[in-house]
Order: sequence, then structure tokens, then C-alpha cells
Amino acid sequence: MKIVELSGVTKRFRKKVAVDNIDLQVPEQAIYGFIGPNGSGKTTTIRMILRIFDPDDGTVTVLGQTTGATADDRLGYLPEERGLYKRMKVRDVISFYASLKGYRKCRKEIDMWLEKLEASEWAHKRVDALSKGMAQKIQFIVAAIAKPKLLILDEPFSGLDPVNMEVIRDVILDLRANGTTIIFSTHDMDMAERLCDTIFMFFEGRKILNGTLEQIQSTYPMNSVSLRLAEHSAPLSLPHGIIESKALSGNRFELTLGDDCTGEQLLQQLASTCSIEQFEVVRPSLHDIFVSIVRPDRREKWATSLNNDDAAKESVDP
Repeated sequence: MKIVELSGVTKRFRKKVAVDNIDLQVPEQAIYGFIGPNGSGKTTTIRMILRIFDPDDGTVTVLGQTTGATADDRLGYLPEERGLYKRMKVRDVISFYASLKGYRKCRKEIDMWLEKLEASEWAHKRVDALSKGMAQKIQFIVAAIAKPKLLILDEPFSGLDPVNMEVIRDVILDLRANGTTIIFSTHDMDMAERLCDTIFMFFEGRKILNGTLEQIQSTYPMNSVSLRLAEHSAPLSLPHGIIESKALSGNRFELTLGDDCTGEQLLQQLASTCSIEQFEVVRPSLHDIFVSIVRPDRREKWATSLNNDDAAKESVDP
């Protein structure tokens, strides 16, 4: 079953096309990640799924319905702009939001969630006494407390330290294991790699990537090398064909190969001048792929590619 399905969806704000002819399908009990630079269409798409915005073209189907109310009780939402009543106590604000979803007798569940997110000692504190990270965890509880079938999280890791990011990650995995479908947007590429069943990348309102991490990586060349030299090795002398190098700690280096250099060729050249302890050709990370698409010197290439796609479609239209 598809929990969310978008078909040919476009959204405009006056002359600005925020989302341009997007198709996507979110299966039941999946973790589906939205990535992309700021202003690429992620939040606008989320707001169409929530029925906050209507599409100008195309169809948005959520939980089997193409129309419906924003406050569907089967759906939980963590917005990018956080909004808790600052003068209310933590337990009261969670209970209030749960009641809006028709979930009133939930004292035990509130205690469970506060303990799970290591926030029990804050239950009787006012919201305005919370740190940014703690407020973020309470906002997450508010989104999930009513046991939604679909949970949408807009930047759920914002403001969290690494320990609390892991806490939220584990909770998301637990929710999925218990039947919840999760859509979340993030700028944290490492977390997207570790969490998502499917990754969807927006760029200038368009779909650029859509698939599992393995599917996405397989479309990019294995042109990155992880290298470690022996302690008393001669200094690294970069041969022809290396387009980028990064020195790390402990005699380690990350190298990016050009089109005219293979890993085997590089190893042969380096072995004649250096003492190598580790040499590994690795697949590009999601971070590497993301940067290769959105960095300023590549934006023009992608914009040209998207425009060429439009021209090709127009040439075959009757």
C-alpha cells in the first residue's frame, strides 16, 4: 500500500515554481527522506502532503484520499518552525496536543515518552525553561504521542547534540518497527544514509535523485580513494589525474580521481614513491553526491540539464 503518492505535482507562488512536476510514492511502514538545499521544494512538498497547500497541478494522495483535512488524526507533524505554548508545563502541553487528536487518556504514554527521550525530570517545568534541544524533544513527543499512521518530520535533528540525535534516530526506528510510516527532511546526510529506506533529492523544485542509497551510489563513479601512509613513508606526491586531495590526521588522505585515472593506476604510481598501509577505492557518500550537485560551480550544469529535459519533452508533445 502507498501511504503517500504524488503524481505530476506542481506548486507555484506567483512566478516562482517551488515544486515542478514531482512524482513520488511512499510505501507503508517506510522511512522516506527528503534532502536538498534550502529553497529546493522540500517544505512546500511536505505542506502539500499535509493539505496546508493545494497543488496547482497534479494529484496528492495521502492515506488513500486525494482530499481531506489538515488535522487528520492519523497524521503527526513536527514542523520546521517549532511551536509550543511557552507558559504551559511540559506534561500539560503534551496532553493538550494529544487531546486535539482525540487521544485523551494518555498519562502512561506521556510518562513512557518522557522517559524514552530522557526528559522525565522536565515534566513539570514550563516550556520556556527548556533548552533548545530539550524543547525539540518535547516537540517530537507532541508529534508522535497520538500514535499516527503517518509521521512527518521537518528537520527533526535540528538543534540536537550527537547523543540526542542518536536517541531520536532510535525512536524513529522503533516507530517504523511498530507500523508507522515516516517522512522526514534533513540536511544531515549521514543520518539520511543511516535511516532512510528511500532518499528523494530536490533541486530547484525538481526531482534529482530517488531510490535507495545503494541505487543512488551505483549511478556515480567510484572515484574516491581512502589512503593511509606508513609512519616513516616519504611525503605524498600526487601524480597526474588527481583532481582533489584532502589531508586528514594520522597520515591519512582522501583523494578524488579524475576521469583519466583509475584506482589501479593510482596505486601503482604511489607504490613506487610511498609506503602505503591502506588503500581503498570507496563509493561516494551521500554527502559527496549532494555537494557535487549543489556546489556553485556545478549548479549551472544541473540547470542546463533540467532545461534540456524540458526542451526534450516539449519536442515530443503533440
